[in-house]
Amino acid sequence: MPRDPLSLPARLCLLAWDPARPGAADAARVHHLVRAGALVELVRRGLLRDDDGIATPADLDSETGDPVLDGLLELVRESLPHGWRPWVALHARVTFDAVREQLVAEGCLRAEKKRVLGVFPSVEYALARRDTAQALDRRVREVLAGQVPAGEVPERDAAVAVLAAAAELGCAGDPGGAGPQGTVNEPEAARGPGGAAGAGARRRDRIAELAGRAAPAPALRGVLDEVCGAVSDETAHTKAPTGG
Repeated sequence: MPRDPLSLPARLCLLAWDPARPGAADAARVHHLVRAGALVELVRRGLLRDDDGIATPADLDSETGDPVLDGLLELVRESLPHGWRPWVALHARVTFDAVREQLVAEGCLRAEKKRVLGVFPSVEYALARRDTAQALDRRVREVLAGQVPAGEVPERDAAVAVLAAAAELGCAGDPGGAGPQGTVNEPEAARGPGGAAGAGARRRDRIAELAGRAAPAPALRGVLDEVCGAVSDETAHTKAPTGG
């Protein structure tokens, strides 16, 4: 995984970055994924808690020192009460933009100034630290594939894998797919008895194990389930065919 200073939402944003299609990260599905990661991170740090299904600040003064997380915490404090699923989508672009700038500051992304039609200023973002993104991609694949017992996976690594699976990010999507860094998942012939159906069942079991590792406390597990559900819903909506 990347070095420790990268928070959970920053790792998810980097994991979603496809060097071949850098603009694809700037989409509602990824915005929601990054916001979900920020919510889980705040709960993990004890600054947000679940109050009968409502995302509730633990107090009015505490901060993390991370401008992305503190910005979201301030937004929750100043807004009307909402459940976890609404918070995954509400102004999610704000959190995504803040995380993207954070990754630029960390040297993981590079901001390139352009001019549209030679006149209008614009900024394009490119992957600057491919090795960091590839290491993250490999680690998530290892975790999801069960190469490490769930009980030995660090909690944050488990959370990254579970949230990435909810968003069906390349390597974390269906078995056999190509990952965002050009990697390929487990081939059909290597999945053992039961073929695709058996692989799907094993994958669901593994994700459930990882969710338990990522959220050992019942309250946190409930939050993780809610935000993963919201990310999955947005992913399904994005992938649904449109009729004409």
